[in-house]
Amino acid sequence: MRSSHRQRGLGRLPTLAETILGGAAGSYVDREVDHAFAHDGTGVLAREAWREMGEPPLPAPERCSILFDHIAPANTGTTATLQAELRAFSRTCGMHFSEIGEGICHQLMSEGRVLPGDVVVGADSHTCTMGAFGAFATGVGATEMAAIWSSGSTWFKVPETIGIVLDGRCTGAAEAKDCALEYVRRLGMDGATYRALEFIGEGTSALSMDSRLTLANMAVETGAKAGMMYADATTRAYLAAYGRDIAVQRPENPGYVQELTIDCTDLVPLITPPHRVDRAVPVERYESTPLDQVFVGTCTNGRFEDLLRFGRIVKDKRVKARTIVVPASRPVLERCIETGVLSWIVGAGCSVGVPGCGPCLGAHMGVLGEGETALSTANRNFKNRMGVGAEYYLASPATAAASALAGAIAVPEVP
Repeated sequence: MRSSHRQRGLGRLPTLAETILGGAAGSYVDREVDHAFAHDGTGVLAREAWREMGEPPLPAPERCSILFDHIAPANTGTTATLQAELRAFSRTCGMHFSEIGEGICHQLMSEGRVLPGDVVVGADSHTCTMGAFGAFATGVGATEMAAIWSSGSTWFKVPETIGIVLDGRCTGAAEAKDCALEYVRRLGMDGATYRALEFIGEGTSALSMDSRLTLANMAVETGAKAGMMYADATTRAYLAAYGRDIAVQRPENPGYVQELTIDCTDLVPLITPPHRVDRAVPVERYESTPLDQVFVGTCTNGRFEDLLRFGRIVKDKRVKARTIVVPASRPVLERCIETGVLSWIVGAGCSVGVPGCGPCLGAHMGVLGEGETALSTANRNFKNRMGVGAEYYLASPATAAASALAGAIAVPEVP
């Protein structure tokens, strides 16, 4: 890790965060919000805060969304009642509403909604995912979300930026998730607190949008406010499929407070043991560790390319650990059906869940029992998160596939 020679000299040009927010790092700015969203969990809290504010009218409900994903379908009568009330609230206010089974909030916002240059706030910490489109996207608390509903805007302290330079391309069995685990390991869980991460370099340019979303998603695991990439030809082609025409963004020698270079060609499949996200090591270090469950999905690795990679490995084989696969959205599920990927996954003995967060936060659809061990493609392995008294490892879809087939942690073969 090294400090950038470009950080404060004459001719220093703004970072992407500074450009979008319209201020220098360290300054405070007021910005209109282009997209504000909450899910079935935080939406309940934000609605209550809005009531305590006196139920002010929403000036821009068309820029607000409620998306059901965290406990969808409802797991108890209490949850169902709260969800029914939130449905009615969102429709009465004129917000966009996404029903159970439509998918994870971050994935849905990435399917043609968020554009380069947008300011996006979500009542969920992994809102940083949308920075993959060259947007400034960050998470806020439920009370702050209620204030944004009421005003259509919010304030930011413009963050300093760390440049993450990706050299080369992933080879062998390594993939974007391994790169994400590597930068989290090197920065640590608080090494980028209230800073933006800016991913640059030929390795970034070579990534698909699905892979870029994975990288941006884990920025918050370093304490970062945002994880951002410049919109380029790949971004433009991806959004064109949704009927959105965008201009590309180009870095102009921005001033970073720090730079971190990762040689993607040297990466090997990594795994993060319980109960911290920043302790990734080569998978072989834990090879043969018995597993009770494998979970593939979440806002980190539930996209089509992830399920395709998993499906190709398990095709015409049989898993030895119980394996739960949850697509990140209905369009992802539909594409898996259309391409035959779903039949490979089901044929291998995996269970397929309703598009959404699944067991990621330990609410339903695959919660672990005390003493059980699992491998997950999620972004967090905090103690008791997916089940009280359980342990879970974080890894890529390829490692998850190899491990599901072995019934124990296994190193994926080079494709």
